[in-house]
Amino acid sequence: MFDKQLLEVLVCPNSKTKLVYNEPKQELVSLASGLAYPIRDGIPVMLEEEARQITLEEKQSLKKGKASI
Repeated sequence: MFDKQLLEVLVCPNSKTKLVYNEPKQELVSLASGLAYPIRDGIPVMLEEEARQITLEEKQSLKKGKASI
């Protein structure tokens, strides 16, 4: 299980901006860079090569606070 307190100290390694926790997909998302970093066994994998590009629909949904897409 991911410790949400980590959101206070973790930033996107690419953009150096805050991350959004997408609980249903177990990802940390950088809206600034459009990357979603996977969380595996409760541990965020903050490597750009492991991240996936999010869609425009996902980005808009996360901005509205709906992290279920």
